[in-house]
Amino acid sequence: MRDIVVKEVNTNDYLTKSKLPSADYVINPYVGCTHGCKYCYASFMKRFTNHKEEWGKFVDVKLCYKAINIKKLKGKTVFLSSVTDCYNGLEEKYKLTRDIIRQLKNADCLLNISTKSKLILRDLDLLKECKNLVVSMSINTLDEKFRKDMDQASSIEERLETLKLLHENGIYTVLFMSPIFPYITNWQSIIEISKNYIDEYWFENLNLRGSYKAYILNYIKSNYPDYYPEYIKIYDNKDKSYWQGLSLEIKKYCEKFLKSSLF
Repeated sequence: MRDIVVKEVNTNDYLTKSKLPSADYVINPYVGCTHGCKYCYASFMKRFTNHKEEWGKFVDVKLCYKAINIKKLKGKTVFLSSVTDCYNGLEEKYKLTRDIIRQLKNADCLLNISTKSKLILRDLDLLKECKNLVVSMSINTLDEKFRKDMDQASSIEERLETLKLLHENGIYTVLFMSPIFPYITNWQSIIEISKNYIDEYWFENLNLRGSYKAYILNYIKSNYPDYYPEYIKIYDNKDKSYWQGLSLEIKKYCEKFLKSSLF
């Protein structure tokens, strides 16, 4: 793991009321993440910390000694996690996510776990005990060089193998194609290689805002110069025609070949 500034902090409760339309509660056992995704929307969280390090170079480990009140979760949806990866590199040491799943496994709720890490397989024993579980894993390319340029999480091969093993163990698997990079993400190839062990596909476009917009646009200009004018059209000129056309194309494909959710 790269040099990461790690700080332990105390929190009163892991459960937070969610503002997401698809979840009633979120749980974020960490602030920050070791994956260092260059496009991470959660980088806005830095302004709520005292960290001077750039996003991806620090993690606050949230220690909580209060048990999760699973009674209040009856009939609810819990999302783990919304602004971090609950299986980031520090989880191997601290096992906060494992303890949270141990508490939630008997809760009468829908538990949705999102990650980019093969480390989730460590907790397969607990995951198989959960009453109502969905595991989503983000994949937006089959090109390992592009993946390495964008994040320091598990390799694409490892993510696909993780989804396959989860599926084989009876866990509902979602491949979250996020974020889709215009003209770079080959969504159909990703579906074709994974369709035998994926229960559902979710799709999300690349949003560029805040400090990482300039970085991504410069990266495209240097590495994909032929696409750069199209990115300017989409992200500076606010032309939505690419996304509108892509949405129709994916919807048509999925309605023909797959049962899917389109976001």
